[in-house]
Order: sequence, then C-alpha cells, then structure tokens
Amino acid sequence: RALTFPKQRASDSEPAAMEGEEVDFGDAEEMAKEPEAGGSSKGAVRDAAGRRMKGRGAAGSTQTMQDEGGDYDSIDSKGGSTKGPAKSIEGWIIFVTNLHEETTEDDLHDAFCDIGDIKNLHLNLDRRTGFVKGYALVEYEKQKDAQGAIDEMNGSTLMGSTISVDWAFSAGPSRAAR
Repeated sequence: RALTFPKQRASDSEPAAMEGEEVDFGDAEEMAKEPEAGGSSKGAVRDAAGRRMKGRGAAGSTQTMQDEGGDYDSIDSKGGSTKGPAKSIEGWIIFVTNLHEETTEDDLHDAFCDIGDIKNLHLNLDRRTGFVKGYALVEYEKQKDAQGAIDEMNGSTLMGSTISVDWAFSAGPSRAAR
C-alpha cells in the first residue's frame, strides 16, 4: 500500500523535496507478525484474541486447587468437637463489651488481674473523641484463667456499666459435619 500526501505549501524553512513524497506502509504488517528481536517468543502464552498473557496462571495450567482434589491445610481439634473457644497464636483472648467511655487500661487491668495473669490488654480509643470505643480485648496465657474471667466478670458492673465478657474467637462446626 502506498499513500500519497497532498502537496503543501513549502515554507522557507522546509526543503522543496518533501512535497508530494510517497510513504509505503506495506512492510508494517509483515513486521507485526515477526517476533520481537529482543524478547523470546518461546513459551509465550496467548489468549483467544492473540494477546500475550502474563502473571499467575498464564503458564498454560488452567487447573485450580479444587481440580486437584482440594488438599488444604487444616487444624485438627483435640477431642473431636470443634465448638467452643479457639486459641489465638499466643494465648486465650476474651472480648469485653459495653465498657464505659472513660474506662482506662488500669481500670480493666485491676478488674481482670485477680482472676489470672494478663498477658496482653488492648483497649481501642476513638480517634475523634479520644474516648473508649466500648470494647476491649484481654489475653490470658491459660484457658482456665480466661474461662474464669468469663464466668466471674460476665454481667458484672465496671464504672457504672454492666459489661459482657465472652470468647473473642470461637471455632465453628467443622466442614465435614455439613
């Protein structure tokens, strides 16, 4: 294919030889079909439209974990039953709700340290007001200490508010029980 541009007025700065010059684009199609000189087309995966695919899953494997049988890691529970509290990585965490907005970490620590050794205590504050959001997380090393805190402190009063205490993490029913 050859295209001819219409003649334009040559200004003083343009040479007169450029007027009426033909441009041939016939080689452009052939060059597009050839692989890139710098890159290797070996192993390049292309989709149905011919676009080169990159990233995970483009290596030609369309299988997923479900196609391979779904071999996933799972945590086996002791005793067979999966209902009840679940241990976090470091300890047993309880969730304390309905806290008064002016409750401090010291108030919580004083209330819960009589039951057992507190490993960690987290009290979230509202950024805008600076007051407590109304809940806290208390972590114990031993499950019996955490269970004792739930039994003793659930329904008790702290700074004029009746607090609720329960497990922060609980294991649900297993998938096999569906």
